[in-house]
Amino acid sequence: MTDKKADNRYITLGQTGLRICRVGFGGIPIQRLAPADSDTVISAAVDGGINFFDTSRIYTDSESKLGRVLPAHRDQVIIASKTYSRDGAGARKDLETSLRELRTQRVDIYQLHNIGSESELDRVLAPGGALEALDQARQQGLVRYIGITGHKPWIVLKALEAYPFATVQVPVNIIEQSSLDALIPAACERGIGVIAMKPVAGGALREVGLNLRFILASGVDVAIPGMDSPEQVTQNLKALDGLSPLNPEEMARLEAERECLGDHFCRRCEYCMPCPEGLNIPFLHLVEGYYFRYNLKEWAWERLQSMEKSYADCTACGQCVSRCPYELDMPNLFRDAWKRILADRKSLQS
Repeated sequence: MTDKKADNRYITLGQTGLRICRVGFGGIPIQRLAPADSDTVISAAVDGGINFFDTSRIYTDSESKLGRVLPAHRDQVIIASKTYSRDGAGARKDLETSLRELRTQRVDIYQLHNIGSESELDRVLAPGGALEALDQARQQGLVRYIGITGHKPWIVLKALEAYPFATVQVPVNIIEQSSLDALIPAACERGIGVIAMKPVAGGALREVGLNLRFILASGVDVAIPGMDSPEQVTQNLKALDGLSPLNPEEMARLEAERECLGDHFCRRCEYCMPCPEGLNIPFLHLVEGYYFRYNLKEWAWERLQSMEKSYADCTACGQCVSRCPYELDMPNLFRDAWKRILADRKSLQS
């Protein structure tokens, strides 16, 4: 068994005393797997030395899938989940559901999920808000530590000034570096654990190992890429074989990816779902990327032809736009994507 105290692949998360593998397990992708397949991936993560597992009440069946495997390893693993509720009653209900789905008596870190505005922050901090309920649950032994997540670092920084959160969870990768300026230094100064979500930008970044090394050299304690195969588990853990800073050639490769992707693309967080018209919004973004960015045109076109609903079926209702933490204008993006794909198909046939 790995000696986590001596192994530099492990780190103490802030001031929690929790010793965690620096590559954790993000719980979004296992939603797409059959239970037997998710069992295999989660077990491969445990066997590989990953002991930090992050999920959320809103990740459909992610908690229950983790709950199929992790109880057998409960003394070895650290489980983090989240509530999207802003009021105390909703947060308490979420926590009780999380405990049941995860099949555990206590969640190690329970987080306020995706606090995206000052008004939302005020709601969770107010009397009767979600934070009050989590504080009570911590006193009752149902939660060990309370954390906060968000995509806007200035909002999370305000939260740290109002309450002594044990952890913060924010997007960090070669494209999303805004948290490196003020939030992460402030968290480190306070002894707050820093968790990097979206470490490979929802799978858009191809230089996975380099990107994980970049993140883990930036003041982050743990990165939590999503994984949906044992091969991805192995690939992600390889980044821990040598955590030296990137050399100029490696940094140039990451910069080239950033230049190619820009910053206006889907990270596949799936907060936009479900679509009232039945569109698989994250997959449609993925297909466009494969068609144009990676030049896998026939593969992408075959997938589009097999889908019941595609870009042209978007009614521009706007629900996905209001939910997207990156404020992507899906109706216009889909309209443009379909126009470009049809134009390209026409040119290929001429």
